[in-house]
Order: sequence, then structure tokens, then C-alpha cells
Amino acid sequence: WSDVFLADTRNPQEPQVYLAEEGRVVLDRENRAVDIVLTSGHGHSVSSDDPATYDLHGFDEIILSLNPETIFPVNGPQPGLTEMTIPELQTQANNLRANGISPHNPIMEIHQKFSLPVACLIFGLIGLALGVTSRKDGKFASFALGIAVIFAYYIIMYGAKAMAKGDLVSPHLAMWLPNIILGGAGAFLLIWRARSVERRVSIGLPYLKPRTLDQPLPKTYGTPTSTKSPVITVSSNALWSGNNPLNLLDLYVGKQYLTIVALAFVGLLGIFYISTFVDLSDKLFKGETTAFAILEYFWYATPQFIYYVLPISALVSTLVTIGILTKSSELTVMKACGVSLYRVSLPLLLISLVWSGVLFLMEESFLGDANRRAESIRHVIRGGSPQTFDLMNRKWIASPEGEIYHYANFDPTRLELDSLSTYHFEEEDWRLSLRTFATQAVFNDGWHGRNVWVREFGTDRDPTSFEVFDNKTLVLEPPDYFATERPDAERMNYRQLAGYINELAVSGVDVIPLRVALERKLSFPFVTLILTLIAVPFAVTTGRRGALYGIGIGIVLAISYWIVISIFGAIGSAGLLTPLLAAWAPNILFGGSAVLLLLAVKT
Repeated sequence: WSDVFLADTRNPQEPQVYLAEEGRVVLDRENRAVDIVLTSGHGHSVSSDDPATYDLHGFDEIILSLNPETIFPVNGPQPGLTEMTIPELQTQANNLRANGISPHNPIMEIHQKFSLPVACLIFGLIGLALGVTSRKDGKFASFALGIAVIFAYYIIMYGAKAMAKGDLVSPHLAMWLPNIILGGAGAFLLIWRARSVERRVSIGLPYLKPRTLDQPLPKTYGTPTSTKSPVITVSSNALWSGNNPLNLLDLYVGKQYLTIVALAFVGLLGIFYISTFVDLSDKLFKGETTAFAILEYFWYATPQFIYYVLPISALVSTLVTIGILTKSSELTVMKACGVSLYRVSLPLLLISLVWSGVLFLMEESFLGDANRRAESIRHVIRGGSPQTFDLMNRKWIASPEGEIYHYANFDPTRLELDSLSTYHFEEEDWRLSLRTFATQAVFNDGWHGRNVWVREFGTDRDPTSFEVFDNKTLVLEPPDYFATERPDAERMNYRQLAGYINELAVSGVDVIPLRVALERKLSFPFVTLILTLIAVPFAVTTGRRGALYGIGIGIVLAISYWIVISIFGAIGSAGLLTPLLAAWAPNILFGGSAVLLLLAVKT
């Protein structure tokens, strides 16, 4: 490089600025070391507490070590095959053939436009085969198997794509392999079920023929063999003991609940993985990224997936668990033994509190860092250059005339810049001629700075003057030149976001939306407890309709909760509600509804 300007902001309180005549990057691939070597230059640093204290030092050569992951560029984004029509894909295939390049990618994309719609028929065929069963848990088991079928379909499809790229399978056949394999398996399973002894495929209603008086009553469990009234002896210690808050019944209910939680959690998490992989797989098969990069993205994105999936899993599992106990009449037996619905639900509520604690600990420990890292990797996978800054770092921008601006925050609604530094350079000689700092710059028919200091540098690069102003007119670019992304609360934990809000509030920036997000970081972890509370009465009333019905109710409740969160978030961000109330209102509404339903249900 020549005429180098480099800023080291790893210590944001005292950033280091370097100007050098030349610079270069030295790579040591074996040791994974990246160094920047600057020659014939000067380093500038100023104390944030005392701007009059300024350090200017010259150097013949200086070495700065960097993180090697931050400097390797990637080509920009290119239009994907999925964005092309069939004639465009055919044209691209012909062009590739003319250039002696294999046209397998556009050919597979053409066939995929037909094979995926046909997959709807294949899934329906498999669903019919798996759903027809005489077992009591048939619906729920088939639902779980259906998720496994989705896994299998996409694994076969992307495996066939990989084989087509390696000339192991024809590209004309690759996209049809999942339909052929799973369709054949579904047809075989359906025929096998249809030819079974019990004829499980036949559709009818049991006990449709009326029973005559001379037909014997069906045997039922506990039917007395004599005319005397049966005597049932129930030990109170069998199910409930005042000295033991947790007992065998809690272990039974808790084990069943945790089993369903694990199944729902894995299934929902798998859906996140599949949808994300489908979104990013085009870059993998084009060779623009690697499988390791996608696996690394999954590693850092998994915490956020868990953060979304765990509440829904808790809701669905509560509905299914109580529903199964209701359908099998076990809940009725428990009530007959003097165990109320509240007591039966106690282990579910305790476990939901554990889930709330897990969500809060994730939020406060590693979720924000993982989100920032995942977003950075996704940006690179999508073809962008590795980002050298993110939300938590300061902003840098260059003007068309050659000045460089450095600012902490920009409020586009109030047209304010905070902690603005401006660097001016000499045109003939590469050196810093003027440096200006303003605590705040406000645009009102021009930029006006507050608490401004200006330092000039002579031809020998030594500071020649230093002035301080309470207010000073600044010559800067128009406000739209500084437009930048708004803060993302998901990439910060509670303490980071609180500190960021305090920084903005001192400058007079509107922080109400961020305060709503801050309060939500405390209220959202309780979603598992709230959804568990509201799931219990719903499960009791709908339990006899089956586990699949409970899963549907759970999805509706989860969507409703998310809609209410979004509505109150928007109302709070607009300033119509206090941030505290806007964040906690969904929990209050759903929690209050859950209490009313629990009080109304027969316990």
C-alpha cells in the first residue's frame, strides 16, 4: 500500500491512528499469523479524558498483528440458479456446453422445478401410509415419522446433487431420486398396510351396529365378578405424601413430558437446520463456500435456534402430555385418588421454570456473541467480504474530498452525530494537517458542533495549535451521507444493551425502542412458564381428540403469543406504552388468561 491511513480501535477509549508512506500484509499460513507492516510514518493517540494530552511518535517500521479471519476477501454475490426461469436455465446450459463446461447445475435446477411439486404427492402418499394405524399413539408417532421423512428427502436430494457434480449420477436423474426412493417406499408401505390381516386401511366407525340384549357386555378392567359392590383401597402414600413434595407420580409425569420435549425439540430444531441449509446450499454446491463454513455457521446459529425452539417445544409437550393422560383416563384416576390437576401439573411448571432459567442464561452469556459471529459468517457465505466492524464497533466513513469521519452513533431522525472525529490531510504530502473532534454535531441549516477541539499540524508533523470551542460550525457532508444501520438488540446481552442505551440517552437520542427490547430480555424467558400454564387447561379440554390435535393447538397458541409480542412491541416503540408495560403485557395477558382457565377447569 502507499499513503496508508490505519486506525486501531481495539481500545475504543484511546484509539491509535497511523499514517505511513507504505504498508504491506505479511501472511504466515503455516502459523496462521497475519501482520501489517507500516514503514516511514507517524502514530497519533489522544486521551479521551484530556484532549490537550496528545501523543505523536514517528517510526521507520512498525508491525501490527491482526486476526487472520478478518482479511481474506470473498467474491461478491452472484445471481443464483433459483432466480432464473426455465428458458434462462436452458440458455445457460447451452452456453456452458459451448464453453466445454459441464451444464449439470442448470439442468438439475430445471428438473427441480418439476420434482419438488411432485414431492407433495409423494409426501401425501407416505403420510397416508404412516398415518393408517390401529395403535393409540399412531397419530403422534406418524407425525414424528413425518419429520424424519422430511430429513430423509432433503438428505437424498442434496446427496444426489453432490453425486451429479462428481459424475456419479446423471443430472437429469439426480433431482428425481428422492421422489423415486421415497415414493417407492410409500407405495410399498401402503400396499403392505392394505393387505394386512386387520385391514387397517378400511374406513369405518366402531360399534356402528347396535348391540342386542342377548350379547354379553364387553369385558372391562375392574369389572366385578359378583353382585357385591367392589371395595377399592387406595393408599395415600402411593400418589401423594405431605412429607414428600416430589414423588413417584411426579417422576412418571416428568419422564413422559421430557420424552416428548426431546422429540419436539429435535424435530423443530431439525426444521430450522433444514430450512437454513436449503437457503445456503446453493453457495456450497457452486463451490463458493465450504461445508466447514456452513457447519461453523450452524454452530454459532444453534443458540438462537434453541432460543426460539425451546418455548414452542415446552408448549407442545405440555399439551401432548396432559392430553395423553386425559385420553388414557389416567388423569381421571389421579383425580379419583385425590390428586388435583394443579398437583399433577406441578412437575411441568417446575421444569418450565428451568427452561426459563436456561433462556435467561443463554441471553446473558453467549447468545449475543454467537449471533454476531453467525451473522458475520453468513455474510461471508453469501459472498460478502469479511466484516471488519459490526454493531459493537465504531463507524468510519470517507468523504469524496478525502476527509475521513469517525463517529460513535448517528440518529437519522434527529440528524445528530455523537463523538465525531474529522481527519484532514495535505494534498501534496501524505500527512495529517488538521484533526477535529466534537462531542455532538447537530444538523440545523448546517452542522453545528458542541464541545469541539481542533488540533493543527505543521509541515514537520508536530502539533502547532490547539483550540477548544463550546460551539463551532462544522463543514461536513449532508446528513444522508451518514445514514447507517440501526442497532440490533439481538446481538447484545442485557448489560451490553443497557450500556449502549445509556450512551445514546446522554446524547439525547430516542432510545424508547431499545428500552422495550431491554425489558423484553427479562420478560421473554418467562414465556415457557406462561405457555405451560395456558397449555394445561387447553390440554384437559382437548386431550381426548389426540396428540396431533394438541400439537395443532400448540402451534396456534405460539403464533398468537408471537403476534401479541409484536403488537405490544410496536406500541411501546411508538411511545404509547411504557417500555416496561410493553414488554410484560403479553405475559400478563396470557398469564391472566391461563389463571382464569385453570380456575374454570375441573381439577
